[in-house]
Amino acid sequence: MPDFLLRALMGGLAFSVMCAPVGCVVVWRRLAYFGNAVSHAALLGLALGLAFEVNLMASVFAVSVASALLLHRLDRSSSLSEDTALGIIAHGALAAGYIALAFLGPVRVDLMAYLFGDILALTWFDVGLACAGAVLTAIVMGFIWRPLVSVAVDEEVAIVEGVDARAVRLVFMTTLALVVAVGLQIVGALLVVSLLIIPPAAARSFARSPEEMAAGAVVVGFASVGIGLQASRLADVPAGPAIVVAACGIFAASLAMGRLRRI
Repeated sequence: MPDFLLRALMGGLAFSVMCAPVGCVVVWRRLAYFGNAVSHAALLGLALGLAFEVNLMASVFAVSVASALLLHRLDRSSSLSEDTALGIIAHGALAAGYIALAFLGPVRVDLMAYLFGDILALTWFDVGLACAGAVLTAIVMGFIWRPLVSVAVDEEVAIVEGVDARAVRLVFMTTLALVVAVGLQIVGALLVVSLLIIPPAAARSFARSPEEMAAGAVVVGFASVGIGLQASRLADVPAGPAIVVAACGIFAASLAMGRLRRI
């Protein structure tokens, strides 16, 4: 296997581990548009990182966290409906990021790579960051998993049972921002949410518990990365979108198999 393909495979598998438990909560809580807004804000973080010559992943992570907290604040205190607030933040941040990139002048930016990912360009350092992110995400999600599931099922009951729902949400939103920061190069700002929601949605048809759904999402993510990279190599198509299309194919197959089981 070529070295660049091995790096892409390892980075993609690590990212799948990151996405699985976080994505399950996104599906349960119907937070796909929330995740989309955070991922769009990542482009502004990219522009700021380039402008101030700081680590791009750190700047993307910081802006993603800030946007998540702002969305949470607007959802709690604003008279705007949730989808309206999400739309304003998502598209406003995306437009502001694009304008900021235009002002960078001599700095050359491969915008398509950040919008749709460039997993084949991962370095071993990038792979190491993805693996570290996977380990950190697993530790954090393992620590808050039970209270997070309780909040996802019924937040009011969870609060009565003593769960600090606000703290759990803040930790989860920070973890979601980390996933977005790592996923920016792998599948890009426009597609990162797809790997958060499609594998858990595919695994949901066969899971009998939250833990089984998370484990199934990891398996679907692994399969999507493997199939997508192979399709990219054989058909010479963009790897990030190919991974997402593979995940969609697995999801469609899971729906068909689920219907056959009920016949």
